[in-house]
Amino acid sequence: MKLQYRELDSFIHPAYRGNKEEKHISRFESTRLSKNEFDILVEKIREEEMIPISTPFDEAGVEWCMSQGLPIIKVASCSSMDWPLMEKLAQTGKPLIVSTGGKTISDIDKIYNFLTHRKCEFSFMHCVAEYPASEDMIQLNFIDRMKKRYRDIVIGYSGHEDPEDDVIPMLAVAKGAQIFERHVGLPTETIKLNQYSMNPQQAEKWVGSIVRAKKVCELKSSSGGRYISQEEIQSLQSLMRGVYAKTDIKQGEYLTLDKVYFAMPFKPECQQMNSSEFSEEVAATRDYSANEPICERRTVTDINIARSVIHDIKGLLFEANIALGDEYEIELSHHYGIGKFRQTGATIISVINREYCKKLLVVLPGQSHPFHYHKIKEETFQVLFGELECIIDGKTIQMKAGDIATVFRGQMHAFSSKTGAVFEEISTTHIKGDSYYEDERISKQDLMARKTTIKEW
Repeated sequence: MKLQYRELDSFIHPAYRGNKEEKHISRFESTRLSKNEFDILVEKIREEEMIPISTPFDEAGVEWCMSQGLPIIKVASCSSMDWPLMEKLAQTGKPLIVSTGGKTISDIDKIYNFLTHRKCEFSFMHCVAEYPASEDMIQLNFIDRMKKRYRDIVIGYSGHEDPEDDVIPMLAVAKGAQIFERHVGLPTETIKLNQYSMNPQQAEKWVGSIVRAKKVCELKSSSGGRYISQEEIQSLQSLMRGVYAKTDIKQGEYLTLDKVYFAMPFKPECQQMNSSEFSEEVAATRDYSANEPICERRTVTDINIARSVIHDIKGLLFEANIALGDEYEIELSHHYGIGKFRQTGATIISVINREYCKKLLVVLPGQSHPFHYHKIKEETFQVLFGELECIIDGKTIQMKAGDIATVFRGQMHAFSSKTGAVFEEISTTHIKGDSYYEDERISKQDLMARKTTIKEW
């Protein structure tokens, strides 16, 4: 529950006090509350098990927030470049929620830099400061840009549209907004709400639409991927084509296209092969009669596995928006074999190797790189995308995009990622054979047995 604080005796110029022509001044004066009255409101809000916060429009309002122990302070769009007030707010140490109505991307950059330089915890609210805001001016696509540009903070939405509209907040949820704000009032016989304030019934409907949208949009998988239910799998299988024998097929014969056909229904319960699994490299393990479902499986080879992980590696680079250019060498480092690469290993993309060396390393979700050290090479890691856990000489470091860690010669280190990561390695010259593993089984392997080099993908 957010209040608004102004010390009107100092906020309004003496010559304009009681002025009826200035709409905001007359409104503020007619609804004046004392500090003691706001204290009562804050106490009642807490009694209702809600969190009281406030928007202070002057330095006195900031002091009221602090005296009441408010856990969060809101910054209005009109105040977000009021640098004397922003300096006072930054000194509070409180989390700030900053509205950005009427601000260009350059303005928002200034606010972001002002607050980050002062090590403030803050979030931005996309806001259109028209009262009310027309539907064609909401511009929710700007949330996309804010989320890309300010990746380390939460982006929200502060709305001033028609109070009856509960579609716009649902769209804002879909765009990734995580904090929401609306003006709410209680009309009386003498007080009529303005065009952008909700009554309690509209507010309840509005909050309900946000809760519903969050339920619709949320991912069901903790890894960040999409959860696929058994019902969805069965629904698609009922529409797939199965592989059937066109003629009699003898054991040992290859399943070439002239010997099979594809048709509904697909019968997964008898282990039938479907059209997406079909390969002419598969040989029949038993005799088949014409029109009988083919129940065979492809042999999983190292090449199949390599192709599969390459698709995922490329996808992670696409998601991270990292372009490789034309000159690079890719190495799949699989310490316990390509079959266990998704559990143990990493993808090493060598870009430069001179007196200095630059590599990009891709760690797939759930993948870890085992403990090792270097005698010759010193290296520094910087995370470009995702989150990385790095252990150096027994010290665990949780790293996010932008974080840096240096590994000195002789330091035992390992890294892993739960959700996937891409990081840059800058080092002295890379020398083959300069990696010494804690697990002797890895060290004893032939270098070619635990590395697959790819020139193009």
